[in-house]
Amino acid sequence: MELIAHRGCAEQYPENTVYAVEQASARFSTIEIDVRRCRSGEIVVFHDKILERVTDGSGSIARMEWNQLRELEILNSGERIPLLSEALTAIPSGVHVQIELKQTGIAADVLRQIENIGVNARVTSFLPSALTEVREHDPGMARGYLFGEKVGITAGIQTALALDCDSLHPHSRQCIQTEIVDFAHENEFDVIAWGASDEMTVRELHMAGVDAATADRYMPITQEETNPLVAD
Repeated sequence: MELIAHRGCAEQYPENTVYAVEQASARFSTIEIDVRRCRSGEIVVFHDKILERVTDGSGSIARMEWNQLRELEILNSGERIPLLSEALTAIPSGVHVQIELKQTGIAADVLRQIENIGVNARVTSFLPSALTEVREHDPGMARGYLFGEKVGITAGIQTALALDCDSLHPHSRQCIQTEIVDFAHENEFDVIAWGASDEMTVRELHMAGVDAATADRYMPITQEETNPLVAD
């Protein structure tokens, strides 16, 4: 099972920053980031709709110009909100990127930057309409449908099938407590869980047969990794 660096390992590094991408790339084979469009049109790497949780600014990303956003600091780290192009440029050769679209209307610009910079990417979203835009602009781009526990197993799989997705991204609890992993594999989806917050959950996901899981820090997948002196 692969671990994916969620927001560039948000517990270890200032989330969704170039520094987080660079540091997490030393240990993870895939880095996950979130993208939005700001008022002046640029695609920026940022999770929330508003600035307050992780910056020294306030207000909505959608109402801020890039020249304002670039001056803000992430979590008192000295790091700044990056453009998508800056984050993608920081991805080393051989490391993949998973890009979550946080809104509609940005797929074409995101896909253009993926192609221009030449990274190996997967595009995901909770928004079926955003994934539809990805398919319309680049049918060959790997796509993944994200959903939570309010969306049932059948609905999640049916939506992913309708969108021609390659991967299914349910919440970790759905993977552990239901048969969604088996159903997804029967429909030829890779299963990439989200919400893996502790080592026990990571191990349970591994036992459930998921293909990958996003995590905010590096965690051992098996007991043997926790204690390498344990005999085979």
